[in-house]
Amino acid sequence: MLTPAQVQHFREYGYAIAPTLFNAAEVAAMRAELARFKQEGLGRNVATVGDGVTHSDTEINYQIIPLNDKSSLFRALPFCPTVIRCVGQLIGPSFVRQLDQIFLKPGRTGAGTDWHQDNAYFQAADPTAGTALWIALHDATLENGTLHVIPNSHRQRFDHERDMTSDHHIHMQVDESQAVAVPLPAGGGVFFNYGTAHATKRNNTDHERAGLAYHFLSTDFVSGARLVQGAVHVSGPQATGGLAEYGEKVAGSWDVEVQKLIGG
Repeated sequence: MLTPAQVQHFREYGYAIAPTLFNAAEVAAMRAELARFKQEGLGRNVATVGDGVTHSDTEINYQIIPLNDKSSLFRALPFCPTVIRCVGQLIGPSFVRQLDQIFLKPGRTGAGTDWHQDNAYFQAADPTAGTALWIALHDATLENGTLHVIPNSHRQRFDHERDMTSDHHIHMQVDESQAVAVPLPAGGGVFFNYGTAHATKRNNTDHERAGLAYHFLSTDFVSGARLVQGAVHVSGPQATGGLAEYGEKVAGSWDVEVQKLIGG
């Protein structure tokens, strides 16, 4: 659960840091699934040589999306009681899981994801009605390109254009002197609303770094927003614990899924 100070920081500056969101066992389970994704080739490099089309051999921004159709663990994570409580504190008690994905940055070749506001993709009527949850699957540092945010940027809508270093991303111009880096231990998370400008940087270390991202939107703002196909009602009157969307009850399975993967 977030403290009142964390909630207030989210309200005022557009983001809140939760450095101990998941424990070591949960991180181990998430990393195990990431290793399986890589082994099975379930993601792809979205970095290009600068033309937006030709994929780079020297810069790697490895994206796995979506996750809920590939892993019962990541399907269950939005229903984790800690996540439900925190998201409810920030955007209200009724919300959907809109999107889930992982970006993996290999050592030395890992490319960043450039500055953008999520609402440039989602187009929700109120960007503060949605929140991303970015989870560090490895210790995220300045050296390996952790998440950066620009406080208060949700108060302004920025123009975006096609990012030619990616095969599908858009990006925006920012004053990087206003940026704040958010180093996190593995298992830590950052919540930031859909209007908060953010980016990740290049991985300049010898070790890989991955960030897991979920996006949640208040049920009241789903109508008219983009990229909500496949959204799952996590909390609120329309929530069925995943039964309506997946055909089986997912709520309450987080601890079980963790134990399956760590052999506990």
